[in-house]
Amino acid sequence: MEISFYHPSMAFLAFALLVPFIPRDLWLNKVFRGTLALVAPVLALYSIMTVVPGTYGAIEYLDQALILGRVDKLSIIFGQVFAVIAIIGMIYGMHVEDKGHYVCGSLYVAGGFGCVFAGDLLTVFLFWELMSIGSTFLIWQARTKESVGAGFRYFMYHTVGGLFLLAGLLLKYKATGSFVFDGVDPSAAMYYDWLILIGFCVNAAVVPLHAWLPDAYPRASVAGAVFMCAFTTKTAVYVLCRGFAGWEVLAIAGTCMAIYGVLYACIENNARRILSYHIVSQVGYMVAGIGIGTAMTLNGAVAHAYAHILYKGLLFMGTGCLLYATGTAKLDKLGGLAYKLPWVMVLYMIAALSISGMPGFNGFISKTMTIAGAAEAHRTFLALGMEIAAVGTFISVGIKLPYFAFWGGKREYVGEVKPIPVNMYVGMAICGMLCIAQGLYPEMLYRYLPFAVEHAFEPWHLDKVVASGLLLGFSGLAFYLTRQIITPHAMLNLDFDWFYRFIGRTVMRVFCWPISKVDDIWTEVYRTVGLRSLIEIGDGTSWFDKKGIDTVVDGSAYTVRNIGRAGAKIQTARLQDYLAMAAVLGLGIFALVWYFG
Repeated sequence: MEISFYHPSMAFLAFALLVPFIPRDLWLNKVFRGTLALVAPVLALYSIMTVVPGTYGAIEYLDQALILGRVDKLSIIFGQVFAVIAIIGMIYGMHVEDKGHYVCGSLYVAGGFGCVFAGDLLTVFLFWELMSIGSTFLIWQARTKESVGAGFRYFMYHTVGGLFLLAGLLLKYKATGSFVFDGVDPSAAMYYDWLILIGFCVNAAVVPLHAWLPDAYPRASVAGAVFMCAFTTKTAVYVLCRGFAGWEVLAIAGTCMAIYGVLYACIENNARRILSYHIVSQVGYMVAGIGIGTAMTLNGAVAHAYAHILYKGLLFMGTGCLLYATGTAKLDKLGGLAYKLPWVMVLYMIAALSISGMPGFNGFISKTMTIAGAAEAHRTFLALGMEIAAVGTFISVGIKLPYFAFWGGKREYVGEVKPIPVNMYVGMAICGMLCIAQGLYPEMLYRYLPFAVEHAFEPWHLDKVVASGLLLGFSGLAFYLTRQIITPHAMLNLDFDWFYRFIGRTVMRVFCWPISKVDDIWTEVYRTVGLRSLIEIGDGTSWFDKKGIDTVVDGSAYTVRNIGRAGAKIQTARLQDYLAMAAVLGLGIFALVWYFG
């Protein structure tokens, strides 16, 4: 069969291998560096847009068929938006000279593409772990003390999640003899399906498995965070949609995520932690849609994942500009930046209105579909929960963050403001235009949705527009009434991370206490017995050295010296003395022979 699909991961893996060998002088050329960085995502987008659905790249390994390219409507739409955000992310980070950023980012993106097009669970696992490794090093690229700790915690979470996934797929293979990755009927789910689900839920940041996200994402590098907000959780959304649609536990968990995330976002001070909690919240809409499991909610989950990658990328790019320009993303230390960074403010507000579901922006056409699908499925409480979360979204991301960062009652920002590189503005502008274009022309996105529905969803009905306007207006009023309460304060909210750290400290104490006691006892034994024995052994060896070795060596030396002196006295240089000694020696020998003979 003729191969007509070039796997998007291949170009990124090749780029990651090539970068370390590029001469430094050539690499420092921004035009060369930026052009080369764009080759892989552009090739990926071209491959995805021209591929014919089918199965490609089956590899036989250890009696297993690893399917690298399962291409259908679901994988195509995720692959498409991954390629788009990879292009935008490369443009946004084009000013970064550190080769590590490009290597780690490329490995991370390659892992995401590999999971999306994987046709079996074993292939999913291999790329899943590649994604974990690449993203961990991307956090460390910030090169701060906080990023080092966050990177280790991030890697530990995802290692545990990967172990659940590995255990599940191995047990499934033992039970079924196959690593097939298809939808699982919740009524026929086995224990290994639950293990796989837990592994996926870690990457999806399902509460309470979410604490790694607001801990790690704010500490990633400015350019690296753009990639991170797009791939890990959305890859998890993809695999959940592929394998666990219609699971009631996901419908409830997703709605809880949507509400939980905005509650913490409303009290956060760090702009990037606010956005991180909103990833938890927005992914909650997608997980809930997958759990409800109708064609409408599944399409809504996929559409929202697509829209979310664009507007969340733009939000992180906007707050990344704040961090780049001022050195901080804490709202209590910002203010008045609308006069210093007006275009950053404008582009950020496009994303803020998108995530809030404002008509005319892409969040409106995706979030509305999920909520409407829940209502049509008679899941009233779930739909109501998502509507409540939408209120908190506009309060925290659409009003609170820009108010305190760009205005905050200050007309002049006190402090040094670095100029923003042009490439960062270009990346943000492209993302902003896509958010508006999809909002105005929903068919740009809807045409790629994977699931067939009985009737097309039309967001631009008067009732939906009015409902959205009323909801946003109510949110604005709620902010005005609570503006004194949600004023940013310099503090760190640990939420469930507190329990994880408590468990960690408890485990350390449980293991460290007996070990330390044994060490104390051993130290005392060594001090009283071992050290004294060593001293006595040392004294003995010293005595032996003096009385034994020195006696033998010195005695031999004295004997040789005395023989030498005697020999010197004998050698008189007089012939009569030598004749006398010869005569004495001869008589002595004769006497011995006569006596013993």
